[in-house]
Amino acid sequence: MLMMSIIGLILSLGLALLLTPQVKKFAFKVGAIDVPNARKVHTRVMPRLGGLGIYLAFILALFLVLPFVAADLSLRDANFIKAFVVGGSMIVLIGALDDRFELSAKVKLLGQIIAACVVVFGFDISVDFVNIPFQDNFKYLESWISIPLTIFWIVGVTNAINLIDGLDGLAAGVSGIAIGTILVMSLLMGNMMIALLCMILLGAIIGFLFFNFHPAKIFMGDSGSLFLGFCLAMLSLLGFKQVAIVSFMTPLIIIGVPLSDTFFAIIRRWVQKKPIFAPDKGHLHHCLRQLGFSHRQSVLIIYSIAAFFGILAVIQSSAAFYDANWVTFVVICIMMFFMQIGAEVIGLIGLTTKPLLSLLSRLRMKAHTERSSK
Repeated sequence: MLMMSIIGLILSLGLALLLTPQVKKFAFKVGAIDVPNARKVHTRVMPRLGGLGIYLAFILALFLVLPFVAADLSLRDANFIKAFVVGGSMIVLIGALDDRFELSAKVKLLGQIIAACVVVFGFDISVDFVNIPFQDNFKYLESWISIPLTIFWIVGVTNAINLIDGLDGLAAGVSGIAIGTILVMSLLMGNMMIALLCMILLGAIIGFLFFNFHPAKIFMGDSGSLFLGFCLAMLSLLGFKQVAIVSFMTPLIIIGVPLSDTFFAIIRRWVQKKPIFAPDKGHLHHCLRQLGFSHRQSVLIIYSIAAFFGILAVIQSSAAFYDANWVTFVVICIMMFFMQIGAEVIGLIGLTTKPLLSLLSRLRMKAHTERSSK
């Protein structure tokens, strides 16, 4: 199956290169365009619907490869792929409609919940258990917990990618790094079905990035950001499904960039006494631009942060495999420390809200005073 996965990656990459220019023409034709405003960094009208190119490249490559690997798939694997395709198609449709008609937030949210419910109830996909760090046993979840938890996870991660889609190539690249992380973990665990989906999806993203990296020729739009968010939500459920392999922390680390940006956005708006869902220019990519970094530099910095989270996720999952819980503890501490320091330096919470940096400054001054008095 590994060879067919590699072929699937090449196929999806080629299809994305061929289909994305056609999607661009279609977007202009139907009026799915993005007009500049005060919150956006682009200065000219841009076509959206780029996610349709990613989706079509992925689906076509998957259907071309599946006949050759069907015999190696278990019933559970085949069911997961069906849920992945059906749920993903619903999400792309919602996103495409929003790219063209600008749906209200409530309508989009309702559509995402319906798609998540189809996955959960139609295909029996849910978080059955979690491996709690520092414990040797697993916590099996009752359906009244697992079902809403799974729906919340799918909807939450789907929207998290949408929040970071603010610079050319940003959401696609960060999603690609997260999917690459899941690919490495799936290969280490021997889960070739997940590896197959990751490789095909990764090829479609790379092909799309040829047109989306700065200066972008097309935006992925909600059709792309919501679809990639859904894919990450589904693929990261791997972290809940591998017995004795990973803890519930692993999928959170994998998508650390969009989740942390969402978390700090909520904290920032709470500190500033603004509505939680009110848009602002305080996201990670906005802050980096305000610090003077160029468009490409900002994107590459965030890519580096995403790769850092990916490395932590692989280390943590490997440690869980060998029951090295102390490694999990160290990884969590490192992640929390750098997240807080980075947020304060960049200004994600606010220009004056810097509790950890203030504490470190006071400790440094105290140490300097004690040395001077000796």
